[in-house]
Amino acid sequence: QVQLVESGGGLAQPGGSLRLSCVGSGFPFNYYNMNWYRQAPGKEREWVAGVRTTGVHRNYADSVKGRFTISRDNAKNTVYLQMNNLQPADTAVYFCNAYRQGENRPYWGQGTQVTVSS
Repeated sequence: QVQLVESGGGLAQPGGSLRLSCVGSGFPFNYYNMNWYRQAPGKEREWVAGVRTTGVHRNYADSVKGRFTISRDNAKNTVYLQMNNLQPADTAVYFCNAYRQGENRPYWGQGTQVTVSS
């Protein structure tokens, strides 16, 4: 059974920080690129950040670059999203995604709510 389980969401004030985690199981985690997506109320799901299998190659959406950091620990089958200087616009449900080149079946977690409000 393939699972991606996000955690770490919650309420933060503007300028605050949260660290999201996503633990994968049921698939060879170290062969998959990992991504974070988010979906804000009334908006489409958008890509936030991605990291390649080794954890070295990382990319970010312009809206979060310089504030968010994606990382992974393959020994723990876990991908992280460190979110600093949070803004109300970051309020969304955050989803982790696992993708393997050559496959058309990415895996998705259930999401974790992040709310940024004063």
